Amino acid sequence: MPQVGGAVAKPPYVRVTRPDPDGIGVSYMGREIAQVMGHFAAGWLDRAERDAEEKPKLLLDSLELKPGMVIADIGAGSGYFTIPMAQRVGPTGTVYAVDIQREMLHLVMKKSRDANLRNVKPILGATTDPKVPANSTDLMLLVDVYHEFDRPYEMTQAMVRGLKPGGKLVFVEYRGEDPSVPIKPLHKMTEAQLRKEMAIHPLKWEKTIDVLPVQHIIVFRRPK
Repeated sequence: MPQVGGAVAKPPYVRVTRPDPDGIGVSYMGREIAQVMGHFAAGWLDRAERDAEEKPKLLLDSLELKPGMVIADIGAGSGYFTIPMAQRVGPTGTVYAVDIQREMLHLVMKKSRDANLRNVKPILGATTDPKVPANSTDLMLLVDVYHEFDRPYEMTQAMVRGLKPGGKLVFVEYRGEDPSVPIKPLHKMTEAQLRKEMAIHPLKWEKTIDVLPVQHIIVFRRPK
């Protein structure tokens, strides 16, 4: 891939001749980008079965959150992970709840008020920028959302800027390698595809954690 000023040039966004019904008709680095799940489907995020199906506590434990950390929940949705992360980092920590839909942020902030949490800060992001302050976060978490970014290159650039040196970028995606995972194909990603897409950014793959029933936890770090 061509180099520009020492960095990898932005891969092209390519129109798909025969788009998938669940896609936006644009391909990036060999995969069609999936459609965004709207706020009307927020109830699915909070479904009672999710705890048994996805074991979210295992994910939270894997993040090794500590009091005082600054976290960004990118694509926070209804706040399913925002609230427990805010509880874990405590009053000296901060969780930025980032979403491009105001309606989702309203849900998150209602939950934070109900839980008497004062360390959740909503951010209305854009499709090219989560608008997290530069060099501010210890960890960014993206749960089942990266595959829906319609500008993944620009978003990843901006997310890297938002990380502190040494900060972690953590992706949770349904395993695209496993046909038995009952999720539409465009809403799953393989580890290989995600690592390929991150390899063009100033990030280092750190580890892949496979403790969840149907998802990968793939961890990258911004070098110090």
